[in-house]
Amino acid sequence: MRTTVGIIGAGPAGLLLARLLHNAGIDSVVLESRDRAYVEHRQRAGILEQGTVDVLREAGAGERMDREGLPHDGIELRFDRRRHRVDFPALTGGRSVMVYAQTEVCKDLIALQLKEGGPLLFEAEALAVEGADTDSPRVRFRHEGREDVLECDYVVGCDGFWGVARKAVPAELAQVFARTYPFGWLGILADVPPSHDELVYARHDRGFALLSMRSPFVSRLYLQVPEGTDAQDWSDEEIWDELERRFETDDDWRLERGPITQKSVTPMRSFVHEPMRHGRLFLAGDAAHIVPPTGAKGLNLAVGDVVTFARALIEFRATGDATGLDSYSETCLRRVWQAERFSYAMTTMLHRAPDATPFDDRIQLARLDRITTARSAETDLAEGYTGFPLD
Repeated sequence: MRTTVGIIGAGPAGLLLARLLHNAGIDSVVLESRDRAYVEHRQRAGILEQGTVDVLREAGAGERMDREGLPHDGIELRFDRRRHRVDFPALTGGRSVMVYAQTEVCKDLIALQLKEGGPLLFEAEALAVEGADTDSPRVRFRHEGREDVLECDYVVGCDGFWGVARKAVPAELAQVFARTYPFGWLGILADVPPSHDELVYARHDRGFALLSMRSPFVSRLYLQVPEGTDAQDWSDEEIWDELERRFETDDDWRLERGPITQKSVTPMRSFVHEPMRHGRLFLAGDAAHIVPPTGAKGLNLAVGDVVTFARALIEFRATGDATGLDSYSETCLRRVWQAERFSYAMTTMLHRAPDATPFDDRIQLARLDRITTARSAETDLAEGYTGFPLD
């Protein structure tokens, strides 16, 4: 089997890349180790930056998003029993975000790929990327019980942190930067309308809490918990009680309870692999970088990566100018590190470390107070949250 671009991974990044290439007349093959049902139902991110929304629309994948997604013009910060709304459009010149689950993005892109695009092979396990530093890289994979080889001009690894793509970069050429946080997020899905019409980020002495949503009828909420927590150790009633404590305010706002349909614990870490390119192998998304979910950056960074690659390849094929391809890693990493900075700042401002001192608590409150009283600080948060430009 041969193609121009071999894409490993049918998450939102790999699927969007296939769509962008298809629209530009460039053929690709997508290899996905899981089955279609798994890809379309695995719960991940739910916040799309302005740039991601724009790209999906331009790619012809925004119709259902615009119909069913929830546009959000701000978030609410809670601390010290106070509430403060950050107005995104007023601070960013009109930028906002969209609440639309990653599962739905994948469904939309899969439908388009199967209808109009190149091959999308589910249950096709990539085994190795070979010849990345040659003009003819290839992906060895297993599909329907047989091993096969996908010969490519380029390989893009969108196969996540545990995938095979990053392993093809020689260790002596790589640098890894990482941080593990001593807490995680206990996340729930609940069949109850959201208790607020925008996301609520709460800093509390007992730990962080986040009120989010998946639809007008389904709430998504999170609690900071110690690293290594088992979600099943928390009863439904204990979860709701703790959420109420951490969201408490001095007004009459109330948290609505409902049946919890899913519980899970997400670890918190930061990770960056440099470089993001080796020869004709390009890393994208979690294969190259991970951010803690506080800043809602993971999916959006992956989109930025594949947009950068697609634009560079299109330019090269049209003009012969390989500058964009050659500078792929440098271009992406500038945006990645800004997102890492933003996510780290949000995480350390809102989560209480296990060894936090009264001094640490006051610093957190001072940082939050600064955002509520200084337009420059509030603007920095709004610009970071709605997303750094893709160009």
